[in-house]
Amino acid sequence: MREIVVIGGGNAGLSCAARILRRRTGETARVTVVEPSPTHTYSPMLSYVGSGMAGLSSVCKAQRRYMPSGARWLRARVTRVDPQARTVALDNGTELDYGDLVVAPGITPDLDRVPGLQAALDGPFAATNYETQLATKTWDLMSGLREGSAVFTVRFDDAACGGVGYKPLFMACDHWRRTGVLGGLRVRVVVEAPELFPEPRVAGHIADALRRYGVETVLDACIESVDPDARALRITRNGAPETVDYDALHVVPPHRAPAWISDSGLGDGGSVGRVDVDPETLQHVRDPHVWSLGDAAGLGVMSSGGAIRSQSPVLVHNIFAASSAQFQRYDGYTVAPIALSRRTLLLAEVDRKLRPEPSFGVRDLANPRPWTFLFDRWLQPALYWKGILRGLI
Repeated sequence: MREIVVIGGGNAGLSCAARILRRRTGETARVTVVEPSPTHTYSPMLSYVGSGMAGLSSVCKAQRRYMPSGARWLRARVTRVDPQARTVALDNGTELDYGDLVVAPGITPDLDRVPGLQAALDGPFAATNYETQLATKTWDLMSGLREGSAVFTVRFDDAACGGVGYKPLFMACDHWRRTGVLGGLRVRVVVEAPELFPEPRVAGHIADALRRYGVETVLDACIESVDPDARALRITRNGAPETVDYDALHVVPPHRAPAWISDSGLGDGGSVGRVDVDPETLQHVRDPHVWSLGDAAGLGVMSSGGAIRSQSPVLVHNIFAASSAQFQRYDGYTVAPIALSRRTLLLAEVDRKLRPEPSFGVRDLANPRPWTFLFDRWLQPALYWKGILRGLI
């Protein structure tokens, strides 16, 4: 029997563990899931919490309800992995042996990378949907704004599903338009990339929405620090310093993977510290019994929950493949659901080369539609809790 240890009890870890246990042919496996948190968080819903369209009860549920049947759950934190000995050390003193290791701990906001950011978020004028307990603050802050300057930041490479950073911007703008205060506000978006979105068609839709709401765009910026007392972002563009003042700020913070990934020699050497895997087979480039998927895997694509649905079947197949010649390949599919109002949303679906890759063969999904908004807000969460986490979708 194959001994498989899965690190992480989020979307990637649980859906992968469930698929392994649901296999009905070939070698069987004993699965151990290492996850310290008693709460499972469906992070995509935080955008709706931060827009006043959902409560935290729809985001956070008991982890035990979604642990795959047949899996052993260890509530502990990983401190180190030894790929040569094939062991995982935990903070409770336990050492696990594994035949194969699936590394799926996700990535978390790295607030210390931006001086002043933590202090700003602790104060009354800044929030982020990327911290569970701050999402409700986003809505309180933005819905209460009647005058002054609102600033939103967007980043892609080192954030979880970075394109979703547009959601709070456009849903706040739609709210301000409906309540008649948009014309009295100065709204700006600071994008830490040279373009609004890496796929031109999607970028065009975003640009149209920005013009419609009168949002000023600051492209190719690098946020150097936040001054919470002065309510100012310190940025650089083309090497020149600039200041962006705000009365309300929503931030997409930089993220990082757990330090033990790099400390264990599994990292890719990047600033996020993701796992160094083959981006197509999801197998570690140096340690063949180590695998990774989800936000912590160095796959060279924008991370997203939708991407995990494509990665998980490939990883599970490849773990049990008799040889690398029988490996399946992950093509880099990923998706960013971007709401352009409080009732329209587009699905930005691309492959590794940023070519459009519509999941249902319907390219119209890249156009903002009311039904895709309803799907993202209502149907997708139901599919997540009842199907995706259970390895059925």
